[in-house]
Amino acid sequence: MIDGIGIDVVDIERFKSSLERTPGLLEKLFTINEQTKPIHSLAARFAAKEALAKALSAGKGLSWQEAEVVNLENGKPVFLFRGEIADLVDGADVHLSLSHDAGIASAMVIVERT
Repeated sequence: MIDGIGIDVVDIERFKSSLERTPGLLEKLFTINEQTKPIHSLAARFAAKEALAKALSAGKGLSWQEAEVVNLENGKPVFLFRGEIADLVDGADVHLSLSHDAGIASAMVIVERT
């Protein structure tokens, strides 16, 4: 049964500007592994975290570091959860889709519980 759906879109250039003008923002939003990604991947990962918060109906105050987006060997993106977000997910299946094209990054998240 679907428990939540979230979607988010990010203007890649605007996101890049935000990272450049705000000291520490990169470190606040992304894990050490994520920080090495190119800007289009960072924007998609930020969209994924926003979409996850929407799908979980989570209010403010969750740590961005507690949801890390990694790619499986076949390239499929998946979340690794820690801390409070792991507690909210509580074993649910979380489906993630990322895309970026024409200066826009997007993400869709579906939380499914059996």
